[in-house]
Amino acid sequence: MNVLVALVVLGLVRGSLAFGFGPPTCGFTDSDGVARTCNPYGSSPCCNQYRFCDIPRPDCTCSVCIDYRIGNPPVRLVGGQDGRSGRVEVNINNGWGTVCDDFWDIKEGNVVCRQLGFPGAESVELSGFHGHGTGPILMDDIGCAGNEGSLLDCTHLDSSAQNCQHSEDAGVTCTPGIRLANGGVSHRGRLEIYIDNQWGTVCDDQFDMSDANVVCRQLGFPGADSVQSEASYGQGSGLIHMDDVSCSGSETNILDCTYVGALQENCEHREDVGVICSLGSEVRLVGGSTEKKGRVEVFKDGSWGTVCDDLFDITDGNVVCRQLGYTRAETTLSRAYFGQGDGPIHLDNLECTGTETNIFDCPGASAIDCGHSEDVGVSCV
Repeated sequence: MNVLVALVVLGLVRGSLAFGFGPPTCGFTDSDGVARTCNPYGSSPCCNQYRFCDIPRPDCTCSVCIDYRIGNPPVRLVGGQDGRSGRVEVNINNGWGTVCDDFWDIKEGNVVCRQLGFPGAESVELSGFHGHGTGPILMDDIGCAGNEGSLLDCTHLDSSAQNCQHSEDAGVTCTPGIRLANGGVSHRGRLEIYIDNQWGTVCDDQFDMSDANVVCRQLGFPGADSVQSEASYGQGSGLIHMDDVSCSGSETNILDCTYVGALQENCEHREDVGVICSLGSEVRLVGGSTEKKGRVEVFKDGSWGTVCDDLFDITDGNVVCRQLGYTRAETTLSRAYFGQGDGPIHLDNLECTGTETNIFDCPGASAIDCGHSEDVGVSCV
C-alpha cells in the first residue's frame, strides 16, 4: 500500500499556518490501484483536527497521525516511571516548557492523554509531583472543556502572563490503552487494546502465557494465572486489533510484541482471547513490629507505592485487612506512623463503603496532593 502523502505536502502543510490553510486530507493507493482519500473531518476520520495521516489504512483509520502545527505531537510526559505518566511539557514556537497546575484537573488531563494516543487520564498530579522542570512555564490557568484535540486549543495564559514557579508544574497519569472487559473484576476479562482512537479485541491464535504475562504486568499485576480462549468472556465488537501475538515475555507493552494487525488478521470475535491476571501480593504492610501492622503499600503499574492518609478511616482499613486475610482493622495510623515510604503515592482520598474485597475497587481522588509524611498505616486483627 503506497502512501500518497508526499514529503512536499508535509513541508507545505507545516509551513501553511501563517496563511490560514486547513489540515490536509490523507490518501493511499488501494490494492486495485485506485487512489483514495480520507477526510480528517469525516464520520470515520483518519485523524483529528490539526493532524494528518502519515500511514493511512483502507478503512480510513490511521496507524500514524502527525500534528502538523508544531511537532509530533507538541506535548510530552517527562519524569514518570513509564511512558504514560509524567510532568506535562508543551512545545510552543519550537521550544519546550512546562505547564502550571493552577486550575489543572482531570479535563485537562484527558485532553493531554488523548493527544498522546491514550484513551484518557487516570489521574492528574500537582505541585511538581514528577519533578521540577526547567526553562519557561508556557501555559497557566488552563481551562479545557474536555473535548479539545490539543491542549493548545484550551483557554490559557501564555508565558508572558503566567505567575507560577516550577514547584507548580502539572503532571498526568494516562489510562493504559489496554483493559480486561466483561470479567466482573479488574484482574480478568476479555483482552481489549486501544489503537487509532478505538478499542478492539485480540485473537486467541497462538496467544499463550508469555503474552498474557506481558498484558498483566502492563496492567500492574505481578503476572498471569491463565489464558482463556474462544471468547470465554463474551464476544467483543469493532476491530480485531491483534492476531498471532508472539511475546518473548520480557516486553513491557503488548504492542512491542510481534503480531498481525487489524485488516490483515483472519479471526472472528468468537476467537477473542481473555486473560486472568494473578493478584499476588497486591497490598502489603511494611515497617510494623508484626506482619499484622505496618505502612500500607499497594502494587500498581508495575511498582509498589504508598497510600495517603487523607480521609483514610477504619472502613478503608477494614478493606485492606480483609484483603490480606485478616478479620478487620483494629486501628488506622496516620502521618507516616510506620515511617515514610518512597516511590509513588498510588492512592489518595479513599472512600470505601466497606463491602469491597480489593482496595482498588474503592473510589478515590483523581489528583494526588500528598507527601510521604502522610503515608497511612493499619493494624489488623
